[in-house]
Amino acid sequence: MTEFSMQKKPDGVAIITWDTPSASMNVLSVDGPSKLNDLIDSALIDDNVKGIVLTSGKERSFAGGMDLNVLLNIREKFGNNPESGLFDFAMSLHKLMRKIEIAGRNLKTGEGGKPIACAMPGTGVGIGLEFPLCTHRIFVADHPNAKYGLPEIKVGLFPGAGGTTRLIRKLGLMKAAPFLLEGKLVGPVEAQNAGLIDEITSDPVAAAIDWVLSASPASLVKPWDQKNFKIPGGAPYHPTGFPTFVGAVAMLNGRTKGVFPAAKALMQVIYEGAIVDFDTALKIEARWFVNLLMNPSSQAMIRSLFVNKTAIEKGSARPINISRLPVKKVGIIGAGMMGAGIALVSAQAGIDVILLDRDQATADRGKAYSDAYFAKRIDKRIMTAQKRTNILKSISATSDLAHLKTCDLIIEAVFEDPEIKKEMIKKVEEVIPDDCIVASNTSTLPISDLAKASKKPEQFIGIHFFSPVERMSLVEVIKGKNTDERTIARALDYTRQIKKTPIVVNDARFFYANRCIIPYINESLILAGEGVNLALIDHAAQMLGFPIGPIQLVDETSLDLGAQIAKITMESLGDAYVKTLADDVMFWMVEAGRLGRKAKAGFFDYSKHGERLGYWHGFRSKFPLLKNQPNLKEVQNRLIFVQALEAVRALEQNVISDIREGDIGAIFGWGFPAWSGGPFSWFDIVGLTWAVNKSEKLHDKFGERFSCPKLLLDLQTKNDTFYHQSKK
Repeated sequence: MTEFSMQKKPDGVAIITWDTPSASMNVLSVDGPSKLNDLIDSALIDDNVKGIVLTSGKERSFAGGMDLNVLLNIREKFGNNPESGLFDFAMSLHKLMRKIEIAGRNLKTGEGGKPIACAMPGTGVGIGLEFPLCTHRIFVADHPNAKYGLPEIKVGLFPGAGGTTRLIRKLGLMKAAPFLLEGKLVGPVEAQNAGLIDEITSDPVAAAIDWVLSASPASLVKPWDQKNFKIPGGAPYHPTGFPTFVGAVAMLNGRTKGVFPAAKALMQVIYEGAIVDFDTALKIEARWFVNLLMNPSSQAMIRSLFVNKTAIEKGSARPINISRLPVKKVGIIGAGMMGAGIALVSAQAGIDVILLDRDQATADRGKAYSDAYFAKRIDKRIMTAQKRTNILKSISATSDLAHLKTCDLIIEAVFEDPEIKKEMIKKVEEVIPDDCIVASNTSTLPISDLAKASKKPEQFIGIHFFSPVERMSLVEVIKGKNTDERTIARALDYTRQIKKTPIVVNDARFFYANRCIIPYINESLILAGEGVNLALIDHAAQMLGFPIGPIQLVDETSLDLGAQIAKITMESLGDAYVKTLADDVMFWMVEAGRLGRKAKAGFFDYSKHGERLGYWHGFRSKFPLLKNQPNLKEVQNRLIFVQALEAVRALEQNVISDIREGDIGAIFGWGFPAWSGGPFSWFDIVGLTWAVNKSEKLHDKFGERFSCPKLLLDLQTKNDTFYHQSKK
């Protein structure tokens, strides 16, 4: 089967069907446009064809966009002159879509032309919406779970097949912004209200055929091909459009801090394209799209946020010799915030949940967390009351361990104390089935040590969620020394059921994510203790691409939690523990009662409602402000190197065994800048020679925590990179 096929019906309508072989959703290949172009030509020159309907061979979707695996490697296709090849490829797409749009009509006289409609049986995103936008009318099925939009910005791209140019002219900047600048996806009704699609119907193909056979010549002319066309809301230099464009630039820079190449390129396309004619605007779009594809940041984002993430979610790390082991009933020990969140996402996935705590009232409060969460979704009209009722029925809150006797999986989420956890593990194993696996949600305690309390250490594993569970997509699956493959497989199957992104980590103190984020947090506290302005520390991180600054992050996660982790680590490591200025800062803040947002007092002052009011000036009574502040670059280098170097050490010491998981874990676990693709991609982007030299300078000035790992030195000596090395 080819990607595109055509059937010319007796009524004069040519049906072109997009059906990518061996794929659940259509994606466009490199050769697909050429085949579609030939079919369009065939239909347009055939006097027996009155019009064309473009549809999908997939039952519930139209298309998922361009095959990003193709875009990841497309530069290699064009040899020594990739820019020229990429531009020609982009323009060939524009010419095809312009051909569909004009449909044989004479642009000077307005005569001729054949109506072309798009019939979408379901979801159409990316190029799966760009193709419909160049047809004359879009019909979609009344499928409530279908999504429509242009999410390219989320993977380091922008809609480069005419989507940017057409949507700005169709909707205007104000209405197009959520779809272009945020990658917003919407359902059929919202898509129709926004102007993305035209009609919702039970049978989009039949409706499209009827329209094609009765379409008037005027309905074939796009607004931007009409005389005296003006962009809705005004162009950049129009009195009404000027404030909108200025505001959009300010908003985008405020959100991205100027570090995301795709966002900057997108605004250039919007601005430059809006002040020229339509066909020139398409050329501008193509040039900026090529510029973006040549940018290593975009390549890294495509690789990490789509290709690698998809592979991991499909089970690239799962033992291949074990059949699927879906979880039917999970027992969650501890109904605090973490346990309640785990119960919520498990129940949402259709898994029966036993939520257990020391007394019924505490367990009930844990279940109420889900009830309150679903109530907010009902208020936002993204969930029905009946669905909430059905999900809540699957959560049984109890204080009786006997209710765990039919569970497939137990997740312990009690207080972060090894003795309390070990005691609970022993109690649970007295009642659960022999084949039930037990997991700990510990964030820092070694799994192999906790497994000593288990009668079956081979069936014991770590499943570390991040808070808040319902919002954070990453899960660390931690193998103990004795954890067997069946247990790993079931843990990964469970994370897939609850639609999380798992990374598999070998057992070590702090595992992977916390191993890297703790040095990052500590470095920010050291900087604060040295007298560096707190705002400079936070803003330096945000200007690197971190979602929030580390000082604010400490307040959000609470200082007493950090102090507790430090105390446990001190007790475990004894003389091997290296105390730093970060400990002095953290313990002083805790003693002062400045625990963070939850106490409405931390590095920030807070209102009685918990709103941040500004940095707490009292901090400087203990740690005076430096008269001469360090420059921005030095602060940024300290913040990013201290965690990126630790990621390399984790790989070097086999805490992680796959750089793909290392990059995904960093982005989704602690907010490592997404534009970089993760720490290993970041090293490849900045260059290992520069990284090694900078690391050595930081080491000489600030100490051992910036020492360069041997693995990094070896790659630099070989003039190699992490991702090139991984392909060998």
